Amino acid sequence: MSRIVRSERRRAARRERGFTLIELMVAITILAVIAILAWRGLDQIMRGRQAISSAMEDERVFVQLFDQLRVDAQQAATDDEVGQPAISVSGDALQIVRAFGLSGEAPRLQVVRYQVTNGIVTRFASPPVATVGQLRRTLAASSSGENWTAVPLISGVGKITARLYVPRVGWTTQMSDVSAEIARNNNNVKVPQFGNAPLPRAVTGLEVSIGAPSLHVPIRRMFLVGE
Repeated sequence: MSRIVRSERRRAARRERGFTLIELMVAITILAVIAILAWRGLDQIMRGRQAISSAMEDERVFVQLFDQLRVDAQQAATDDEVGQPAISVSGDALQIVRAFGLSGEAPRLQVVRYQVTNGIVTRFASPPVATVGQLRRTLAASSSGENWTAVPLISGVGKITARLYVPRVGWTTQMSDVSAEIARNNNNVKVPQFGNAPLPRAVTGLEVSIGAPSLHVPIRRMFLVGE
């Protein structure tokens, strides 16, 4: 009987002894591995969420820029209204002379320029003008002139380039091609059978390309002019 009691006491003592140091170290190691794996998974989720949010914001900004370009190209004046190319490109600047105002109002024109400065694409817009003299002075004025509005549209841009579609030439960046097309259209007006026809546009299409360090390839969009 005493042996049975002693055996029970030894088993009870072993049960009360708890975990050994090795068992605790193994448990702590397992918990540490689980914690590291959980942290890495959470970090990847957070990084993915940030990347998605950044991509969505970039997409929203690009949509805003291209939508404004589409409207300006659609409202572009004709070359005979301007007395020179209604759309012109020079370096990192794109200029569009467009109609301004609502239907039923006196016709007015506005000069719009897209320029890149310090990686920011800014849309400059002149006050609306109603006379040829005012238009000439506005075209000769700087975009930073008095009463011009400046709206930054997108940042982080390396460059913005534009090409013009001239019907008899195709896509070009040379303003000499546009001027030659205007001269050809003006000469056709002098031909009797074309005398009453409206002067065609020298530029019927606009392609804008935006490059940025964050983009693998430039983003391009094409717009119809005057339609």
